[in-house]
Parts: sequence; structure tokens; C-alpha cells
Amino acid sequence: MPVPMLDLHAQYSLMKNEISEAISTVMETQQFRGGPVVEAFEKAVANYVNADFALGVATGTDALLLLMRAINLKPGDEVITTPFSFFATAGAIVNAGGVPVFVDIEPDTYNINTRLVESHITPRTRALLPVHLFGQCADMSTLLNLGEKHNLPVIEDAAQALGASYHERMACSLGYAAALSFYPTKNLGAAGEGGMIITKDASLAQKIKLLRSHGADRTYHHQLVGTNSHLHAIQAAILSVKLRYLNKWNAQRQAIAARYNDKLAQYDEITRPSVREGNVHCYHQYVIRIPERDRAVTLFKERGVGCGVYYPIPLHRQECFVPLNFATSHCLVADQASKEVLALPIYPELTEEQQDEVFAALEHHLATVKKKSTTF
Repeated sequence: MPVPMLDLHAQYSLMKNEISEAISTVMETQQFRGGPVVEAFEKAVANYVNADFALGVATGTDALLLLMRAINLKPGDEVITTPFSFFATAGAIVNAGGVPVFVDIEPDTYNINTRLVESHITPRTRALLPVHLFGQCADMSTLLNLGEKHNLPVIEDAAQALGASYHERMACSLGYAAALSFYPTKNLGAAGEGGMIITKDASLAQKIKLLRSHGADRTYHHQLVGTNSHLHAIQAAILSVKLRYLNKWNAQRQAIAARYNDKLAQYDEITRPSVREGNVHCYHQYVIRIPERDRAVTLFKERGVGCGVYYPIPLHRQECFVPLNFATSHCLVADQASKEVLALPIYPELTEEQQDEVFAALEHHLATVKKKSTTF
């Protein structure tokens, strides 16, 4: 039985009529940017995460970039972040004129190791940018304390964590602001691209409104040099339909993760995801550590079972960041994780039969590794 890494068709088939009706409503109005559909979705997301302002933008990357622009980075300004994330996290810092400073990760959660952060703060540091990786919040208490101590905003990259919570507070409501992505693979995915900025700060919200509209508060009156970045009404309509299902979908992801955990507990060779006390994980990805990971990827492909590697090259090893001259001993935990992590299929529509195929592929791989080790 083939098992895709993600099956968007399965989700769409369950709500095809609702989505078609939502799209039709937008088409009838012919208002494709801004307007009541977008505003209603922004308000719904703000309410969902318990924040005051939610501002739709074109992509998750734009959400990060506009936030970096909003804090007025100047050449040489530093933003502390993790080396273990999608490229957009660090790319936004550079594109806004700053320098990413990578702090190594925790070996079990893969989130930034907050015990190491303060030693990297310098007079040039302008912000802390943690990533809630794979659907679990970073250690925000420590980061918020450091932010207050050093007068630094803490900005959440929550692209993978809509629906996660930290000590009963929703991701996106913890720091100065947060960035969301609605890329189709996310727990709440658009039919294309989409992003959002979340904040409780009214002045920041007003600045983002300007920056996403070429810096203009009204036509042809530009207060800032901004860009054109808007969440389109059709995407907002689709996402509004899906948002009603998000809690249910996240609960289904959590149930699948629990079954994975139970089945994989018997294998000492596999390291399962670790969830910190007080965290509610929304499992954008279910990521294990496994011996001979690349061999496992090949075997999974041969068996028609999906898997993924997030991330095969940490950000501090990317060619474009070579000029930053990181020491070879920098972020060794991230280096090691990049060689061992493997993401298994996890999405609400994944059946137990499909999970059993994943287990069978893992058993086959581990048996092959064991057999190989005994031949020497």
C-alpha cells in the first residue's frame, strides 16, 4: 500500500463543497484583495491565538521579512536564531539588512537551546527569533526573560505551530510578534501561498499595515518604503473554512503521534519526539532519529512509503552564509541532527493501515542495519 508523505487530496475531498462555496462568494463580489473576507479571517485568527492584531500577507517568508523590516535593522545588527529551520528564518534577517547569529539546538526538541542564548547577546543584538519547530514551542519563558533583561523583542517564527501552546498560552501570543505561514503543507494550508503577522502591539500593527502596502496609508501617499504583500481574498475564504477544522485536525495528528510513540517504543535504535512539560505539540511533523538515515530514505522510497528530511543542511552550513565565518565547532548538535532526523507521514487522514506500512518499512530498515553490523 503506497503511503504518501502528505495527502492533500484526502483533505480536500472532505470539504470540497464548502471550499467551492467560499470561492464562489469571492468570485461574486469580485473583490480579490482586502475587504470583509480577508478582515473576517484576520479577526478569526487573532481570536484563535488570543492576540489583538492579525495581518494577512502574501507568504510566510514575507511575514518574517516584514517583521525584520519593522524593527529597523541596520547593517551589522544581529538577530539571534536557530540554525535548524527552513531557510526563510535566516534569509529574512539578511534581506532586512541584518546578520543571523546561530545558537545551537536542544538534542531532543530540536528547538533553540535557550541556555546558550545569553552568551551570544552583544551590543549589536536587536532581536531574538526562536522557531517553534515541527509544532512545539521553544522555551519562551527563558527567552522572554532575556528579552526583558536586554531590551530585545522576541519574535516567534510560528510557521509550523498554529494550534500549539506553551503553558496554556497559544503560540503566536507569547512574544512581541509572530509570523505564520499558510503554505499548503502546513496544518492550516492555503491553496497556494499565504502568511500572517500576529501581534498585540498597536503601533507595530500599524507599521505592518504600511509596510505591506508600499508604505502608504492612502493611495499615492507613502510614509515608508514598503512592498506589496497581501493575503488574497480567495485564500482567506479557503482558510476560513479550514480554520473551523483546525482543532480537530491537530487532535488527529496528536492521536497518530501517540500511536507512533507506542509502536516505536520497542526500538532502542529510534529516538522518538520529546515534548516538554507544559507544551501542547501540534505535530506539523513527526520527527525521529534513526541510524543510517540516508539508507532508510532509500528503502522507504523503494517501498512507496513517504518520508522527509528536515533539515539535511543546517543554516550555518549553507554556502551563502560562509562569509559569516562560523567556527567548525559551531552548532554541533544541529550538525548531528541533520545526519539522523527522519520525518514520518503525519496528517489527519492517515489511516492505521498506512501507519502499519510505515512501521513495516522501519522494521525492515532496522533489520537491515542489524544484519549489516553482524557481518563485520
